[in-house]
Amino acid sequence: MIASPDRTPLPRAFFDRPVLEVAPDLLGRVLVRTTPDGPIALRLTEVEAYDGPNDPGSHAYRGRTARNEVMFGPPGHVYVYFTYGMWHCMNLVCGPEGRASAVLLRAGEVIEGADLARKRRLSARNDKELAKGPARLATALEIDRALNGTDACATGETPLRMLTGTKIPAHQVRNGPRTGVAGEGGNGEVHPWRYWVADDPTVSPYRAHVPRRRSS
Repeated sequence: MIASPDRTPLPRAFFDRPVLEVAPDLLGRVLVRTTPDGPIALRLTEVEAYDGPNDPGSHAYRGRTARNEVMFGPPGHVYVYFTYGMWHCMNLVCGPEGRASAVLLRAGEVIEGADLARKRRLSARNDKELAKGPARLATALEIDRALNGTDACATGETPLRMLTGTKIPAHQVRNGPRTGVAGEGGNGEVHPWRYWVADDPTVSPYRAHVPRRRSS
């Protein structure tokens, strides 16, 4: 556990860069979720990059829609989507406005407010599993579509804020294929865009895409 991470807010300029620069640089940074019950702080240990129109795995690959609108907005904003009819996932928008790239937050270590996270993640066997996977992360931090479009770089009060934390040294960063992405977007040789902290117990296991069976 990082005992005393830097609590300085990340500036918008941090996110106003190419997504493949921002994604690995997010490892070790701290996300603070302020809830009515108190704050929950998470040290990021696993992320995935999605590069808009250049990326068949991205929600923005085929252009702007009502669902992905936030991805085309200013960097540093939060894009939340609902998947499989049951889970929310959180992303941070990167690059210049109109570019539609984002980083999916896949996993992290709860470093503050674990008691609050446990109430939302009753099935977690231990604290290492509280945010081990993107849906678990969103559940532990009480993130849903109501937070879609939140400015994580806002200077005033905000329910989600990114802090500087403690950057992970390059030699401790690993990368590989994205988890559960179908088709060309899941090709790790072309898009090795999942980044994680080596040997960190909160990182989720890799799973290749498995097509869902259609009900008759």
